[in-house]
Amino acid sequence: MPKITISSPHKDFENIKHLDSRNVEYWEARELMILLDYQKWQAFQKVITKAIISCKKAGQSPQNHFIQSNKMIKIATGSSKETNRLIENYKLSRYACYLIAQNGDSHKKQIAQAQTYFAIQARRQELFQNMDNEQKRLFIRNEVKNENKKLFSTAQEVGVTNFGKFNNLGYLGLYGLSIPKIKSKKNIGKDDILDRAGASELAANLFRITQTEEKIKKENIKGQGKASLAHFVVGAKVRKSIKDIGGTMPEDLPSEEHIKKIQPGQDKLLK
Repeated sequence: MPKITISSPHKDFENIKHLDSRNVEYWEARELMILLDYQKWQAFQKVITKAIISCKKAGQSPQNHFIQSNKMIKIATGSSKETNRLIENYKLSRYACYLIAQNGDSHKKQIAQAQTYFAIQARRQELFQNMDNEQKRLFIRNEVKNENKKLFSTAQEVGVTNFGKFNNLGYLGLYGLSIPKIKSKKNIGKDDILDRAGASELAANLFRITQTEEKIKKENIKGQGKASLAHFVVGAKVRKSIKDIGGTMPEDLPSEEHIKKIQPGQDKLLK
């Protein structure tokens, strides 16, 4: 499936995503407005209002998806004077962004791209839900492989040279153990940890990988030490999230049959 992103002069949809203190993703309405080619807040506010109505009709609570985050800012009024002004804004869930795209002006190229993007994401989710465990495992393993390449490329760009140490600290944060100790605990010999991981364990690692790359880019992190620390911190936060929801720690999940043994029979089906 081709990868389609919402294009803009500055950032795409995933790049303007934020994470709150609980690692919950959200988008700011003011940033999304620019991305979707709306110049005036009043016009975009009308789209948000329509999206909120759609949310209610779908039986969802708008308060869970459209969170007001108004703030006071200082603006210049001439003669070096400043005054305070209240700026309306919202913190939006991914579902809220989808509803805004659906209620936007489809004549705008950016809106049409956004609608296509969300349609593809919904289809991918539908396909994933219909997969059996082996198919899900192989699908996520391929996602992990692709995202790991991006992370290592980003890490290299910011000055990481010891990738063994960088990688190990990510695992240490997520598993609470170094790579050799994880392999020993899972009794997988010299196999790659991710090649013997099940779908849940792979999903946790996928989140660790993607969020580390995002953190390095957004915070403009430079150097081996700081990048490695960021990898550890993100891994530790993912670990805490698993613990908070009562999940099984990744080091306690059972090892699976090597991914290569199930891959030949699944590749054609997944495509």
